[in-house]
Amino acid sequence: MILCAHPDDAEFGAAGTVARWTSEGREVVYVICTDGDKGSGDRTLTPEQISAMRKKEQRAAAETLGVREVVFLGYPDQGLEDTPELRKAIVRLIRIYRPQTLVTSDPYRRYLWHRDHRIVGQVAMDAVFPYARDHLAYPDLLEEGLEPHKVEEILFWAAEDINFRSDISVTFDRKIAALRCHESQMKAFNSSDPFGWLKNRCREMAQGESYELAEGFHRVELPQ
Repeated sequence: MILCAHPDDAEFGAAGTVARWTSEGREVVYVICTDGDKGSGDRTLTPEQISAMRKKEQRAAAETLGVREVVFLGYPDQGLEDTPELRKAIVRLIRIYRPQTLVTSDPYRRYLWHRDHRIVGQVAMDAVFPYARDHLAYPDLLEEGLEPHKVEEILFWAAEDINFRSDISVTFDRKIAALRCHESQMKAFNSSDPFGWLKNRCREMAQGESYELAEGFHRVELPQ
């Protein structure tokens, strides 16, 4: 399960890894918490138009990567809060899809600017442990037939403390293809080589490894 705040966050953070997983036969589900309705500098567009455009772009990116399903929780962009409602919504999805691995943004990076990214990471940790695990956390979910589930690991992208690297040498081009699906956001990258910086960063992440390009994460194994 890839859990993120906005459309396009997952592509920047983990798309190369997602493409590798799907090529290996693993199923991946996206959960996008906001509708991205503030993600444009174009003053001729309404929030509703921006949201519809970004959802369409996100679905196209997910299809490019072989993602099984995209779930939009529909919270307003810049409006996420660490609330019982959001936590329960994520717990419900964890119990429905029962992921082995949950991937999200690191809430503790000192210079992670967007508040929504920090909130998603914080709520994800609480949802995974202990709420998704404990049957008494949300007894009404049991009435829906949603049994507790233990996620095995969390991978945090944009982390300062990298302890896990994923080889994306073969899937980097699919990462870029997925990013290009977010046409409304790519207008900010107007150079002749808009993703050169990203390839350099992925190359730096792979330093000391036997492969050329990597995505880096902070990995936390959870008690089972």
